[in-house]
Amino acid sequence: MLSVLSRARKSLGRVAFGLAALALAACQPVVGPNAGGGAVDPGTAVVVALLVPGGSGQASDELLARSLQNAARLAISDLATSRIDLRVYNTAGQPAQAQAMATQAINDGARIILGPVFAQEANAAGVAAAAQGVNVLAFSNNPDIAGGNVFILGPTFANTATRLAGYSVRNGKRRIMVVHEQNTAGNLGRTAIEQGVARAGGSVVGVGSYEFSQNGVVVAAPGIAAAARANAADALFLTADTAGALPLISQLLADNGMGPAVTQFIGLTRWDIPQATLALPGVQGGWFALPDPALYQQYQSRYQTAFGEAPHPISGLAYDGIAAIGALLKRGNATALSSAALTQGAGFVGVNGIFRLRSDGLNERGLAVAQVRNNQVVIVDPAPRSFGGFGF
Repeated sequence: MLSVLSRARKSLGRVAFGLAALALAACQPVVGPNAGGGAVDPGTAVVVALLVPGGSGQASDELLARSLQNAARLAISDLATSRIDLRVYNTAGQPAQAQAMATQAINDGARIILGPVFAQEANAAGVAAAAQGVNVLAFSNNPDIAGGNVFILGPTFANTATRLAGYSVRNGKRRIMVVHEQNTAGNLGRTAIEQGVARAGGSVVGVGSYEFSQNGVVVAAPGIAAAARANAADALFLTADTAGALPLISQLLADNGMGPAVTQFIGLTRWDIPQATLALPGVQGGWFALPDPALYQQYQSRYQTAFGEAPHPISGLAYDGIAAIGALLKRGNATALSSAALTQGAGFVGVNGIFRLRSDGLNERGLAVAQVRNNQVVIVDPAPRSFGGFGF
């Protein structure tokens, strides 16, 4: 027990949010006068700009930049097409540089921009591209920057919450209590869960929160457990992630009488990264969502073989973006990269499974539901392979 709490406290001390770190505050999306997307010549190669965070001097940014480039080139190779002329631009992770690189890319002939990674960068690139009618497929998951000519490829809290809430309600867990951190990510997660539960036909019977600190979690856990019992909650839907409060809050809730035998734990974030999280007692029996594991494992293996290293977890978004662009260009239409084409209802297939872009700039992704059993990930509801008949 002491070793678990020690590990949990160390985890909470690292204030990081993984993919959620991409969801920092940003300006409002910009709608330009020509935000339908630039026309393309069906008979020639189309310039696609890839904006990556290289040049910042940070080793993590350089690794991510390299992985995004590799993933994009792997996708082009798989498409076996000469229609895509990929040009790479370094943004150094800075909004001003991203805006300058987007402008340069458009001057170089880019008809669509893939990237950048961080929300404020993506917003800046969108501003630069809007007046020229060029769409941006950003790697961010921040819904605040989506809209107009900016589409986000990153997994959103709303999509994950809707998938898990639907599964929960269908499996008899209809009375759900939200447990969240008192910070930006936690508040965004709370809203997504409340909306997802409402769409699924369930009920949010309570909300518990904690200050994002070790002491805050320790102080709040008994009261959250008591509220869950008082409200007869079938499930506790946690916004915590593995690099933050999850190890500690899950363990303390279990210590206070919660857990799969009494109340189902549901996670808004990935509970399998890092894999060591799966060994925590507090997460056993919990549900979380993840991309189609079979498809992603194939991608990991192929990437490792091609480039001699493991892909960055975010890199699959670059592959997905190229896959979507290639599928649209294959049709040979001048309007292949317009907003109307990008938001086709049938969607696309990438290394993370099926996905589609919405007219509001957000995305929907087909996710699998997993359960932690005996320190292992067990898929309890597979990811769909098409959008036909699948409810989001």
